[in-house]
Amino acid sequence: MRLLRRLRIAGYRTMPEGHTIHRIARDHTKWFAGQSLIISSPQGRFAEGAKKINGKQLSRVDAHGKHLFYRFAGKTKRSEKTIHVHLGLYGKFRIHKNPPPEPRGAVRVRMIGESRSFDLNGPSRCEIYSTSEQQKLLARLGPDPLRDDADVEQVWNRISRSRASIGTLLLNQAVVAGIGNVYRAELLHLMGIHPERPGNEISREQFDELWDLTVKLLNVGVKYNRIITVPRESIGKPLSRLNSSERLFCYKKNNCCNCNGKIKNWKLGARTMYACPRCQK
Repeated sequence: MRLLRRLRIAGYRTMPEGHTIHRIARDHTKWFAGQSLIISSPQGRFAEGAKKINGKQLSRVDAHGKHLFYRFAGKTKRSEKTIHVHLGLYGKFRIHKNPPPEPRGAVRVRMIGESRSFDLNGPSRCEIYSTSEQQKLLARLGPDPLRDDADVEQVWNRISRSRASIGTLLLNQAVVAGIGNVYRAELLHLMGIHPERPGNEISREQFDELWDLTVKLLNVGVKYNRIITVPRESIGKPLSRLNSSERLFCYKKNNCCNCNGKIKNWKLGARTMYACPRCQK
């Protein structure tokens, strides 16, 4: 119950990156799959959708990039239902032990299982999706490094043919799904790549190293439910015990952890980029 208590106190991050979404999918599948859920919309904005799903059995929860898909079983393929959730800036899950408390704030969806419940507040999207709507959404998204079916060649083709900066491309969910502002800064810092370098100037060797590092760090994020980019051996204590100032190399830092030089920040891809001019020439 330690994890449950931590989630209830801290919740999941706003503007979550892919590791958080996959962690939610994993936890919700573990806690609710195979159960017939009581589903309601205390706020009322998802009332019609809740009626269609209420009492159905949750099969699993899938994640792709920053999108969640709650799959509900049906007697036939056509009767299966899917809820699509995108948290956006303000979406947050609250996990409860049953019986759940009175809804707090504008709860879009409440799902009650056998021993746990969750409330979803403030998502940017929460809707029932048809199969065709799911296919259209997935067609707009790039491969997800946390998925076994990720097409690495597709990502390489998009980056290697683009004159856009690598810092902009990594935030483009149509190129690669799930990377956000923190991972973008940390990955490029670890690789020693300047964020303004055009994608078509990234070598295949650099790309392969970047992809492998992305997969590795996102999986660390799923495991510990937070972004950690420093290696265990450089800290001298378990990753689970790192405080917020110890987990990252350059994001929102004043000085570079490698050379102690001044970290520069500027707008790139409509988000604030952090980089070390010395280490990322």
